[in-house]
Amino acid sequence: MTKRIYESTTNRTPANSIRTAIHAVRRHYVHSRVIHFIVFIVSVVLPGIALTPAYAEIPAVGAQAPNFTLRTPQNRTVSMYSLLGTGPLVLIILRGYPGYQCPFCQRQVHDFIAHSANFAALQAKVLLVYPGPSAQLNQRATEFLESESQLPPNVVLVTDPDYVATNLYGLRWNMPNETAYPSTLILNKQGTILFEKISRSHGDRFSAEEALQQLRKP
Repeated sequence: MTKRIYESTTNRTPANSIRTAIHAVRRHYVHSRVIHFIVFIVSVVLPGIALTPAYAEIPAVGAQAPNFTLRTPQNRTVSMYSLLGTGPLVLIILRGYPGYQCPFCQRQVHDFIAHSANFAALQAKVLLVYPGPSAQLNQRATEFLESESQLPPNVVLVTDPDYVATNLYGLRWNMPNETAYPSTLILNKQGTILFEKISRSHGDRFSAEEALQQLRKP
């Protein structure tokens, strides 16, 4: 027994003590880093995930369309659901003002205005959303409509300052000189999405005649 105690004591050399201390410091450092990492995940990453809105993705056909309330360039408040009472709705997300008035948007809007009587015959309304940064957005939207004499009663254009509705539908084209993916959705009067076309380019647009064909389907 005495020999074993002696050997145990003599093995505690200064070098061994230093190595033991280094190992202890390393264990403490690693443990501290792990604790800090866990705190970061819990306090920063997880709340960010929890606050990510569920509607950030494009709603699917068959889903209930999220409602939103925006204003016309003349400052009239328009709730999307308020346009659904008597019939279906064609919701068109335009590109707004990406530094210029988009000629494809102007052509599409003119097409739908020219067919407004056909939509009225089906008790359908058309809601045009003009997105962009809030600064001068009403002015840009007014300029956008200058080539149209007057909007028919069943066609409404609203501005979407800072992409509130665009983000709500997951349609933000978040690239330099871009605004929103030009899109067309058709809703029944209960607000269910019956059809959608999401364009990933400037010119791939849904025409008024194509929308009328969808609305005439039984």
